[in-house]
Amino acid sequence: MAFAPVGPEASFFAAVDQHRASLLAALRGGGAERAGGGPRPASSSQVLASIENVIRDIITSLARNEAPAITIDDRSSWENMKFEDSVGLQMVSHCTTRKIKSDSPKSVKNFALILKILSMIYKLVQSNTYTTKRDIYYTDSQLFGNQTVVDSIVTDVSCMLKVPRRSLHILSTSKGLIAGNLRYIEEDGTKVYCSCTTAVAVSSNIQGIWNLITDAKFLLIVEKDATFQRLLDDNFCSRMSPCVIVTDWENGVRFMNGCGLFRPVVCIVQFFPQSVPVFYHLKLKGKGVPDLNTRLLVKKLWDVFHVPIFTLVDADPHGIEIMCIYKYGSMSMSFEAHNLTVPAIRWLGLLPSDIKRLNIPKDALIPLTKRDQMKLDSILKRPYVTCQPFWRREMEIMADSKMKAEIQALTFLSSDYLSRVYLPNKLKFGGWI
Repeated sequence: MAFAPVGPEASFFAAVDQHRASLLAALRGGGAERAGGGPRPASSSQVLASIENVIRDIITSLARNEAPAITIDDRSSWENMKFEDSVGLQMVSHCTTRKIKSDSPKSVKNFALILKILSMIYKLVQSNTYTTKRDIYYTDSQLFGNQTVVDSIVTDVSCMLKVPRRSLHILSTSKGLIAGNLRYIEEDGTKVYCSCTTAVAVSSNIQGIWNLITDAKFLLIVEKDATFQRLLDDNFCSRMSPCVIVTDWENGVRFMNGCGLFRPVVCIVQFFPQSVPVFYHLKLKGKGVPDLNTRLLVKKLWDVFHVPIFTLVDADPHGIEIMCIYKYGSMSMSFEAHNLTVPAIRWLGLLPSDIKRLNIPKDALIPLTKRDQMKLDSILKRPYVTCQPFWRREMEIMADSKMKAEIQALTFLSSDYLSRVYLPNKLKFGGWI
């Protein structure tokens, strides 16, 4: 491997190496093995047959003078969820369903839109071509109304047909960036190098990338733009090399798509030359809900390399939610949990207990809003919190204090405290939960 080590001495990573050894031991012992399940890649003929079955049922209903309806598993109820520590949130075998009726004023438009998208999928699979959800929306933006409608229907169709989205020949527009100690080959043969001077978009075809190479000691998921950029500016990546960081850079990708460029690094270098990502690190940043490609990439890197994965999020309910989705998944994508979740993920920071331990000034803290408190209460009631007592304790500290803190609060201690003190100490002394 041609990656030149420029980071700390090997002894610095003793705690990280020990953590990895325990993860590998759990894998060998079956403690982190996954039971079979979840949608598997489907052949084109299987997808076409599944769509034909849906249409056949609709025609049968019409022949009987009955109003056709489409049945979809209900992913909005916790009663339809089950939790396994080795997999995350999954749907129960016999869950309740909801019907999209063609004779109901509330659902008739949704019924028609599902049929339209099924028709588009059928043509895509038949012709072995691919499109994005964004492209589907722009085929008739007035009809769909907004992008979320398309996103929701594509997820529903994937659940209904019980196949991953890629099998539908629909890709998500990439919202992530990777940089550093990683290289791989795209399905079309394009060689991608993430090194000291380059950053590339998270592939829109994660399943198709191959020949991945890295010697990273850990992977860090970073929640926020400002934090991601600050770490790069502070040269954190080279000093902690070899490692990997990933960021779901939603706003950045929108801007770069506007530039008409596929790979965000081109626009970054053109407009922000001082922001070029640095050595041997791979960074993911989540803003809002982690996008599918970012989650697929984290999952693939875990499956291939089994390197420790840590999250750096705000000490607030929203940051915790993002971390939980990476680790245990979400209700909306619970039917595909086996392909998305990484239960081995650990919480590196910012921990609510760190706020008091580090004497972060009260001026740097923010009171929890009612919405924050509702979100926190909701997370505390989820089944996976039972097997994470340290997480529960941190959330209880937040609830008791009624305060939250952004990662940037650490700058009240010193401008580079995060990159030069907080994260290095956490990694060196095993400060994750």
